[in-house]
Amino acid sequence: MSDRIVLVGAGNMATAIACSLKEGGNAPVAVWSRTLESAALLGDRVGCAFTDDLASLPAADIIIISVADNALRDVAAAVAHSFPDALLLHTAGSISMDALREAGATKYGVLYPMQTVNKNSPVSLKNITTFIEACNDTITEQVKNIATLVSDKVVYATSEQRCSLHVAAVFACNFPNAVYNMAYELMQRNGLPFDAMLPLIDEAARKVHRMSPLEAQTGPARRGDNNVMNAHKSMLDDELANIYETLSNYIMKRNR
Repeated sequence: MSDRIVLVGAGNMATAIACSLKEGGNAPVAVWSRTLESAALLGDRVGCAFTDDLASLPAADIIIISVADNALRDVAAAVAHSFPDALLLHTAGSISMDALREAGATKYGVLYPMQTVNKNSPVSLKNITTFIEACNDTITEQVKNIATLVSDKVVYATSEQRCSLHVAAVFACNFPNAVYNMAYELMQRNGLPFDAMLPLIDEAARKVHRMSPLEAQTGPARRGDNNVMNAHKSMLDDELANIYETLSNYIMKRNR
């Protein structure tokens, strides 16, 4: 018999998990969101009930809470109060598992697929490493079984490890995307097409599949070419020049 799984949240990660659970053969029985429109979009997508009222959710064995970090504790407290016998999981990278215990849960854990996701273009989580944690060994096995419905790569990590992982993910994903935007604005400002950069971005990403990031590093800072770096900084406003210098100094230090 399949577990009765409820999704609390209908954002980017909740959508990816709900779709992956459906692919894995155990679609959620219901979805809650703060807005009925968001709940309906995800509920219709995976073929389950939806609501914006926590009290109207059906009985559940497992409740996966996937909401904004700043709302997690309040939502978890409300869920733990309404469903005292359910296993509560959260999907946050930077919040300790203990937040669920403090919210009143007696069975709790974490299900954290490490991937950037967008509900308007959901990706399969099947090949994405999913990190889990739980309050005891028995619950760990249960969480692992749920995680295998979502992903073929399940790894146990403590809250401390997951927080470090989340910081590393910001460096690996969020910061490069901000740098892409800097490049985009520079290209736009000079009447150049940003799509000319895409093969360069793609090859830079491919290289770190074959070698370490340090080995893959190229460019004027890697060569210690101060003439080129000074010329570049003279073309930039103060904000970008400071970022350019900070990153260049980091590269030069690592490649001495």
